[in-house]
Formats: sequence, structure tokens, C-alpha cells
Amino acid sequence: MTVYYTKEHEWLRVEGDVAVVGITAHAAEELGELVFVEAKDEGTEVAQGDSAAVVESVKAASDIYAPVSGTVVGFNAALSDDPSLVNRDPEAEGWILKLRVADAGQLAGLLDADAYAAQIA
Repeated sequence: MTVYYTKEHEWLRVEGDVAVVGITAHAAEELGELVFVEAKDEGTEVAQGDSAAVVESVKAASDIYAPVSGTVVGFNAALSDDPSLVNRDPEAEGWILKLRVADAGQLAGLLDADAYAAQIA
């Protein structure tokens, strides 16, 4: 299963035509402990680069941008009760939303793990 990354510190894992989206461990560490996470409503269409979710930490609020264009098809409901799950396991159980991918060609413009690691080094 391929994981892609953005320069804005989102990751996505594509499962069929659905992308599971979250923030990287680096972003979670930079933000500090999250106290609130909210995604756009299911059925909302977002273009690549649009805000798809918001996270708030004790330090700041940040937009989470759609790594690809698509339709929001899910939100990690566990985050409603426990937003710090993102801090504890940002690239697995702490996923934020799911998007039905509108244009798989946009994946080619994203970073792979090595390119992302080089960016944050």
C-alpha cells in the first residue's frame, strides 16, 4: 500500500478509489497536543489544496488541506472524543478523513516517503 505526502505535512493512503488522510508525525509534533479535530461534512466536494479539516492544539489552529480533489466520505469519529489520538498515532489510528478520489492523476504530484523525509530534514 503506497503512502503519499504533501509539502503541507498531510499523508494519504489510497485504498481503491478512497484516500485515507491525516497529518504526519512531524506535523503532530509541531502542533502539540490536539484538543479539537473537525472535517468537512460527508458529501462535501473539495479541490486539491482546499481546506478539508481543521485541527486545534493548545498552541494554534491549522487547516488540513485536501492532498487530492475528491468528495469527503468519512471522518474518524474517534477523534471527536479523543483528538489527541492524532498525536499518539498520527499515521494510523489517528487518521482524520476519507476522500473519494476524483483524479488519481494528482497522486503523481505528491511526495513519496523519501522525498518527504528530505523536506523535513
